[in-house]
Amino acid sequence: MPIYEYRCQACEQLSSILVRSVRTEVKPKCEHCGSKRMKRMMSRLSRVKSAGQVMDELGMPDPGGGIEDPRQIGRWVEKRFEDYGMDVPDETRDMIDAAREGEFPDPVKDL
Repeated sequence: MPIYEYRCQACEQLSSILVRSVRTEVKPKCEHCGSKRMKRMMSRLSRVKSAGQVMDELGMPDPGGGIEDPRQIGRWVEKRFEDYGMDVPDETRDMIDAAREGEFPDPVKDL
């Protein structure tokens, strides 16, 4: 299902229109002002990323562990604090250490 972008000739705003099929006739209407004077624009491209690519972009070390692994989350948090030149707060350190021992905080247990 493609998403087409149109620029309104009345208010100059962009509108994105989801089309269920490429064979469907599109009659775009501005989602900002309601005008039907729309010009189709060239859309930006995007690509689907793997979990490993997302973790690499976020700076997570050793993506093989996955985000479900509490050791991975702890390493990521420690790295972020290190990157900012900050000490890990005691409460955060306690939570990381407990997770490494298999004890999860209540919000994580419920997931």
